[in-house]
Amino acid sequence: MKEKIYKIAIIPGDGIGPEVIREGCKVLDVVSKKHSFSLAKTEFDFGGGRYLKTGHILSDDDIKNFKKFQAIYLGGIGHPEVKPGILERGILLKLRFDLDQYINLRPVRLYENVETPIKNKTPQDIDYTVIRENTGDLYTGVGEFKNKGSKEEVAIQSMIYSYKQVERSVRYAFEYCQNRHQSEPWRGLSSSEKSKGYIGKVTMCGKTNVLTYVFDLWQRVFQEIANEFPKILTDYVHVDAMCIYMIEAPERFDTIVTSNMFGDIITDLAAVTQGGMGVAPSGNINPKGVSMFEPVHGTAPQFTGQNVINPIAAIASGAMLLNHLGEKAAAQELEKAMRTVIKQMKSMQVGKMGMTTSQVGDAIVEQLSKN
Repeated sequence: MKEKIYKIAIIPGDGIGPEVIREGCKVLDVVSKKHSFSLAKTEFDFGGGRYLKTGHILSDDDIKNFKKFQAIYLGGIGHPEVKPGILERGILLKLRFDLDQYINLRPVRLYENVETPIKNKTPQDIDYTVIRENTGDLYTGVGEFKNKGSKEEVAIQSMIYSYKQVERSVRYAFEYCQNRHQSEPWRGLSSSEKSKGYIGKVTMCGKTNVLTYVFDLWQRVFQEIANEFPKILTDYVHVDAMCIYMIEAPERFDTIVTSNMFGDIITDLAAVTQGGMGVAPSGNINPKGVSMFEPVHGTAPQFTGQNVINPIAAIASGAMLLNHLGEKAAAQELEKAMRTVIKQMKSMQVGKMGMTTSQVGDAIVEQLSKN
């Protein structure tokens, strides 16, 4: 039987990005070999360093080239010497928009032996997923200045959504929830809800009482899609209340679907509750195209080259990449090995892990070799 080969684009990026991606690639190579497939990796140097040298960000030809790959593995983009907005729009948003990565997938899992700042909450309480629409909203850049530079200046930034953008994101959320609970129902269901055949819950996060046009559309689409999934409970929470409940009662959430801007905000709050940015993975998903996987912690330039950054978020993003490719057994084994190593770590915080960046990767490789 011929070995499967997946073409993966590697963008180590800036700051600590190359360090955490190195560890991610290390464990991916081991687990892929165990499961009889291989990752054909091609590295690209897009980022702040290249921009400062050449003025080059991403061209349309670069995007065409990325479409030849099955996934992108990214370490992080950002440089303190580059004006804010240039790299974000010229690389990150261009990748997301031009590759139509319309879902930002953020699993929020509190691992055993990881501290959460929320008192008396356990891994059983913090175990949900945020599905953020990834191509619309205020991020489209539609807006203008009026009377710029004067005392009468007005700045306008438009929140824009189409039916298509909302429908495909909400549908993805319901399908994700349904697939997640194929083997067992969500633990947050009451016995009464289970007896009625419910298997999970999707919560929409919005602001229907103020953003009445955009979230009128979201609410109508949400109900339309919900009717197709009678075994899934539905819920609605205003974004400001969401920030309360994610702290007071995270156990009430299973799958959350929300807009681009609100998703950007609440997922950083969620990452803190799961132990910090160092353990928070993410995926930018095009279900029928090229998806991109990356840790959410940024480039942390002050720690570059010190071998002290926690690579767990990057490695967990690698596990998401494997799952996306359909290599679910490999993803599960990597996740299991990662959880075992996390139990051995003293802390998830910079410089307090009890291991260096490379030692964490080595420990996961060792665990994979034992299994």
